[in-house]
Amino acid sequence: MTSSQIDSTYKSVINLLLAGKLKLAFDKTRLLVAELQWGELTDEFEDLLRNYRYMLQYFIDGVDDPDRKSVYNKLISRLINLNALVREELMMRTDNTFEYTQKRYFPHKLHFSSVSDLYDSFVYFHNQQSILKAAEVDTENEKQRIRSNYEKLLIDLFAIFWLSTHIRSEEKKVFKLMIDEAYPASIEQSLIVSSLSLNIWRMFDEEKMMLLLDACQHKDMQVRQRALVGLCFILTKYNDFLHFYPSIRNRLVILVDHTTIAENLKNIILLIIGTTDTDRITKKMQEEILPEMMKISPIIRNKIEEEKMFKSDDWDEENPEWSEILEQSGIADKLQELTELQMEGADVYMSTFSMLKSFPFFNETAHWFLHFDPDFSAVQDLFQQQDQSLVAAFLKNNIICNSDKYSFCLSALQMPAGQRSMMSKSFKAEAKQLEEISKDETMLNPDLAARSIARQYIQDLFRFFRLHPRHQDFNDMFKLSLNIHKTTFFDVLASGSDIKLQAAEYYFTKKLYVQAIEVYEELIQEQEPSAALYQKIGFSYQKNAQINQALNAYIKADLILPDDLWTVKKIAICHRLSGDYEKALDSYQHADFLKPGEFNTNMQIANCLIQLEKYKAALQVYADIEKKNPENENLWRAISRCAFLSANIHQADYYMEKILSAQPHAIDLINAGHIAFCKHDRAGAVRFYLQSIEQQADNLQLIIDQILDDKKHLIANGINGDDIALLIDELSFSVEQTN
Repeated sequence: MTSSQIDSTYKSVINLLLAGKLKLAFDKTRLLVAELQWGELTDEFEDLLRNYRYMLQYFIDGVDDPDRKSVYNKLISRLINLNALVREELMMRTDNTFEYTQKRYFPHKLHFSSVSDLYDSFVYFHNQQSILKAAEVDTENEKQRIRSNYEKLLIDLFAIFWLSTHIRSEEKKVFKLMIDEAYPASIEQSLIVSSLSLNIWRMFDEEKMMLLLDACQHKDMQVRQRALVGLCFILTKYNDFLHFYPSIRNRLVILVDHTTIAENLKNIILLIIGTTDTDRITKKMQEEILPEMMKISPIIRNKIEEEKMFKSDDWDEENPEWSEILEQSGIADKLQELTELQMEGADVYMSTFSMLKSFPFFNETAHWFLHFDPDFSAVQDLFQQQDQSLVAAFLKNNIICNSDKYSFCLSALQMPAGQRSMMSKSFKAEAKQLEEISKDETMLNPDLAARSIARQYIQDLFRFFRLHPRHQDFNDMFKLSLNIHKTTFFDVLASGSDIKLQAAEYYFTKKLYVQAIEVYEELIQEQEPSAALYQKIGFSYQKNAQINQALNAYIKADLILPDDLWTVKKIAICHRLSGDYEKALDSYQHADFLKPGEFNTNMQIANCLIQLEKYKAALQVYADIEKKNPENENLWRAISRCAFLSANIHQADYYMEKILSAQPHAIDLINAGHIAFCKHDRAGAVRFYLQSIEQQADNLQLIIDQILDDKKHLIANGINGDDIALLIDELSFSVEQTN
């Protein structure tokens, strides 16, 4: 089997298991097991098959077994485990994607003899570091030596818990020791949680899930938030598995019963959903803001150079013209939008730092998940001076994620010393302020601090899955961001909270109407619906082109809150789009009653009358509108068309002359051709039609179709049907001659 066939067969087995088709699932599993040729797993497969046959025999014999359902579910869970394991082993043999290539070779790159030895090495490092810090003699060389070893071991630690197929008792013991609150460093704790999350993401494993759930209750906020973020993604991917793993379900119930953790999870879910906006923001930066900045920067630079020649006492005063340049370019509004998005927690730096991930530092997968550490050898030179403004600015900055902090520092190290010194000085003014703000946030609102940590880590993950050189090899976590509201886990968390409403409102605000509908429809079943809720459901359906569903929702909103102008107009739109012009007319007339004299409402009333072929009534409405809007071109256009439809060519021609004296559209030229034709000015008609063809990319057939669509109205205005065919032929010859 190829890796593609292995993966396809595995997915087929899982779908069959979830559908309760165990016989077919066993047949497919047999193919994978036979391909692997691993005696122990073959024996396990045969044992599961034998157990299932026994269970079926008891069922056929009429044995009443109260535990049958739990046995059945346990059998499915064991089959899931077996297939996950067989797939992993087969993929390691055949697949050439990044993870499995790393998995094949990582055991040969490790710097320790056992996982326990690895743990002891970390403990030794922290003990030695404490001793060296307290030493009065120069210990710099020794510090660098043990630091170098420590950083190599971090890579090993990450690899073990990211790439290992099994978590054996020794690894489990080390994991528990490392996430113990007595362990001296959160860097290793955070890293081991990230690697375990990625491991489970690649291959489901109940035992690993239990370890991750342990980390979700860690007292250290950095560790806990990482574990909770990983948990949210994993539970979204494996949502359908939970039914067969009661131990995981029970742990989840206990977990969300903890008020602080439940609040953390709600924030994380909203942050994950929020990542769906990152691609739009990045595109906006790359296609709109940065190009505009490049255009206006020479203008501002020239202004500065001019003013340098006439330096005065006002030199330090910023030139208000610079702001005017920004305003005129339109970039000020775009920057303001980004500022507002940043205040909402949006990831506005993805575009900025996406070009700074090619440093050799990022060749190590573990480095994408490191908590920012100024002592790390790759960046420590930047923090050697007495001036600690950079340290403060970066360590206290809750907006820039860890990965981007490393990118910035690596980039800064490539700057000339003078430029770097200037940059460092520029941070001085705000470094202290950043530190104070961070302290105040943590003291006054611990939940805000937890949210910031989660946001940074989610951004670290986002960069890994989108910017890693081999990112196309990965199963991107963020492809499931819009599925999180469909999970059992989300429903458990939503019980007694407003997380569903928050998610629905976010989807609605970001124009993700399909997802908004899904959550809003659930809310209707769970609470007393309001008019506003039905209005938003209706609007979401409308934007999704589901007009009948939109109409039903708007009608329900109108029942709860009658005579709401916005709702009445939306009902009218839905009736009009559905082709029910009688009801649309009633609704628009009701809207006019609620707020008389609105231009758009009256225009739609006239439009409905036209569709109902009540042309004289429509012209009367237009006449009333014209009294207040005598110079409106759209109104002239509508009157001319309606007059033509009502066989009033004189009136149609009068308003068409007004339109032609302005800037006629392609459709105006077609109508002008109709009017000229009806006035027996056939040459003029051809001339107008040709002008319209020219405006519509020389699409002759489009004009012919529009002439034929209006054939009955041309005949009603006295044109012979045969003459229409002749004129179309003449038009066709004229187009050929022109081309």
